[in-house]
Amino acid sequence: MSFKGVHFICDPSLNDFLVAELSMLSYDSFEEHQTGFSAYCEEVNFNQSILNSLVKKYQKSGTISYTTEAIARINWNKDWEKNYEPVVIADKIIIRAIFHKPQDNYKHQIVIHPKMSFGTGHHATTSLILEIQLSINHHQKKIYDFGTGTGILSILAHQLGASHIIATDVDDWCIENAEKNFNLNDCSGKVFKGVVRDLALKDQADIIIANINKNVLLSEMPEYVRLLNLDGILVLSGFHEKDAPEICTKAEKLGLKQIQQKCKNLWVVIVLRKRK
Repeated sequence: MSFKGVHFICDPSLNDFLVAELSMLSYDSFEEHQTGFSAYCEEVNFNQSILNSLVKKYQKSGTISYTTEAIARINWNKDWEKNYEPVVIADKIIIRAIFHKPQDNYKHQIVIHPKMSFGTGHHATTSLILEIQLSINHHQKKIYDFGTGTGILSILAHQLGASHIIATDVDDWCIENAEKNFNLNDCSGKVFKGVVRDLALKDQADIIIANINKNVLLSEMPEYVRLLNLDGILVLSGFHEKDAPEICTKAEKLGLKQIQQKCKNLWVVIVLRKRK
């Protein structure tokens, strides 16, 4: 299977916006570098005209240029793994690859196969949720993790004492990676492929985490509310600060009350409670 690499040189302020847009266009792997970042997708999903339209959309906000190349998955994946650095969250969590040495001075140590699935801890949305999780009681709680990526949010939930974990994603690569990471961390959670409406989930959860994007969150939020226990916690991220009011308005209409909101690099996490 062949892949396409798109190498962007752009203003740092545009990185997160472009990554968010590209992630909705079948680009599932990203690598930051000093002058911008690289994005990768299967060659069959590459569309030059759509890419040009995206670049044109953001050119008014800053300098953007890019080059493309055909690239073999095994080569760039191996190179990315080689340069993967551990991530530390709030001095309490370290996310490291299997080839890094153990770091026992952190309360929570998460070991992963860094296969470029979304959610390695480097992105602001993932680190925001991980930090938020530290302040939420997970002991003996039931958890749904929608858009799990590498599975690290579920793994932390397990380490925080969750009793029942179900993680989902729509990407085969993410599913495979999350399952491997669950095994690495002795996490007993289960991973399923599909969107929430298609999975026919019935059991209600105490905590639901959804790190996806604005449009999906707005569409699926009624399902999240249905699957959430009264007084349960809903953690939402994957959208920009400017989109937070729209998310909150929808949540309020569905009977959710905001209890916390944090922002990092223009990305937001919102914590809501289902009203009794």
